[in-house]
Amino acid sequence: MKFPPIFTINPSIKQCLYDLDVLKAALLLHPIPESKAKFLREASILKSSLYSARIEGNPLTLADVGQLEAGVVNSDKHLQEVFNLSTIYSSLDRFAVQPFTLDCIREIHKVVMNGLISPSGLFRVEESAIFNSAGIAVYLPPAPRDVLGLLEGLIQWMLTTKDPIPVVAAVFHIWFEKIHPFEDGNGRVGRVVSAIILRHGEYGFGGLVPFEEYLDHHRQDYYDALGKDRQDVSDFIEFYLHTLVSQVRSSLHAVDEPLPVRHTSLSPRRAEIVEIVNEHALASFDFLSRRFRAVPTRTLHYDLSELIKSGYIRRLGTTRGALYAPGEKA
Repeated sequence: MKFPPIFTINPSIKQCLYDLDVLKAALLLHPIPESKAKFLREASILKSSLYSARIEGNPLTLADVGQLEAGVVNSDKHLQEVFNLSTIYSSLDRFAVQPFTLDCIREIHKVVMNGLISPSGLFRVEESAIFNSAGIAVYLPPAPRDVLGLLEGLIQWMLTTKDPIPVVAAVFHIWFEKIHPFEDGNGRVGRVVSAIILRHGEYGFGGLVPFEEYLDHHRQDYYDALGKDRQDVSDFIEFYLHTLVSQVRSSLHAVDEPLPVRHTSLSPRRAEIVEIVNEHALASFDFLSRRFRAVPTRTLHYDLSELIKSGYIRRLGTTRGALYAPGEKA
């Protein structure tokens, strides 16, 4: 692949851009109550983090990661990966308002790969290759000596181009993946930076749209779109914008659905615990722990304790065989 990529804003891309502007206007005309928006933003951060990790092979589900806490995840690499991503996705607004530089990319990688590789935040110094599932090299990234120059060119293009913001986010993403500046973590970092570009250009949709969810659900299409080794990246832009439109529509549809009052102040995992207890009327700790296999026992006990204090559930009995029942707020 030659750099920089070239592309054409074809009729399909123009339609997607129009659709995004219509959806953005619709959200502005119908503001969301802050209590509801806060819950949806937290859920979106969790989904972006989880699904970005799942794209790279992480097996966890939403039930496994409902509430991530520092100090209880670093014994599990899968949880650590999602926790790292949730930390950086929670910081998108900060990155969106500050000058974007090579140091920003290093910082993002350092957070995303914290505890997963050592050291993190350093550009690769060895030759690399992208392999398919059969172990065959399908793409050879640029030599390490060219990485800094290519990234500087990418950032300069991003800061000066007059192309529509969603197109810039798409081109940056595929250009970044083709440069492949790190030994590991390129996809996760590329998706984060793409989200920062959208947020900076006022296409963040209030932090309510986890576009990584669509990418995970259409993972092979995403791989195929990224894997094309050609200088013209119009096809990838079209795929990326279709992803945005589809996920924005889905997310804004969810905005219109009423949330139970009990959910607005709860993290997604605690809300799910309440739903499980309500559904079964009585639930043992062993039963709940099987539903949240990836959650440390200590964390699950803490969740239950906080839900009891808040009145969402009740504990029946004091022994290890105690059961949990719906509380007065359920």
